[in-house]
Amino acid sequence: MRIGLIGLGRIGAFHADTLAALDRVDELVVTDPVSAAVEATTSRIAKARAVDSPEALLDAGVDGVVIAAATNVHAELLLASAGRGIPTFCEKPIAGTAAEAVQVRDALAGSDVPVQIGYPRRFDPAFTATRDAARAGTLGRLHTVRSTTLDPAPPPAAYLAVSGGIFRDCSIHDFDAVRWVTGQEAVSISAVGSIDPDEAAMYAEAGDFSTVAVLMTMADGSIGVVSNTRRNASGYDVRLEAHGTKGAMAAGLDEGLPITSGQPGITWPTGPAHTFFMDRLAEAFRTELGTFCSVAAGEIPSPCTVEDAMGTAWVAEAATLSAREGRPVTIEEVAR
Repeated sequence: MRIGLIGLGRIGAFHADTLAALDRVDELVVTDPVSAAVEATTSRIAKARAVDSPEALLDAGVDGVVIAAATNVHAELLLASAGRGIPTFCEKPIAGTAAEAVQVRDALAGSDVPVQIGYPRRFDPAFTATRDAARAGTLGRLHTVRSTTLDPAPPPAAYLAVSGGIFRDCSIHDFDAVRWVTGQEAVSISAVGSIDPDEAAMYAEAGDFSTVAVLMTMADGSIGVVSNTRRNASGYDVRLEAHGTKGAMAAGLDEGLPITSGQPGITWPTGPAHTFFMDRLAEAFRTELGTFCSVAAGEIPSPCTVEDAMGTAWVAEAATLSAREGRPVTIEEVAR
């Protein structure tokens, strides 16, 4: 297969290595406006060849396209790729705002071109096992699901300027995980946020927060508890707990969990601590992009369609509004 990759920043460069390592990918066609990023990729990956624009990439006869560019161009690139009839993988979120995401959804309504939105935790073995246990009823009726993403260090100011904010670029993974594990949609959101005083100017300029917490009330009355921060000095912390009337199960409690027990005599976890998504979620990304290749080949349907991902987009929109206005926000309000 020939796969096109648009965007070679932090996640794009990681995707390039992951795609190139897949046996069924024969060639990787890449593009990025930053020439140094292109040169770094083509010099590192023998399968990679560069073209000078997204338009040239879409004209290159690729079997599928992976969009890893900045959030603010997701919608434009997704519509351009799918409009050419090319199976498309787009990193979360669908677009910079829910309103743009709705435009994408409506434009693709009735299209038979497969689109997969990137949520790698759906492919993490521990998350999958927890979801399967929850859906099978092993845990009984779920009453609480806690999902956490604690990044080791904040992104650069240039990233914050176009990311759409912490709820759309970080918390959104947790929102999706709660929806996916419970099989329920959120009906009401309450969110709060704070700003790191050492970097207050950067966050204020972006209109963003450095640490947030979100309560998700789900349609069946269960509660999602989401916690996120841009700076967790001990490492990259991604985990989920599902608590039910018959039992509880967790994902992410491995030897790389970046936390220390205060209980005397306890040495777990032994480390080393996870440093970022490149090590914590490497297997999940391999499975996710391998799955997209199967989607592009017409072998399976998309495991995360635009319509599915809209449920997560609404939560991110409601959380953003809730934190800014200091009040609970219903999904019905933002959807309306």
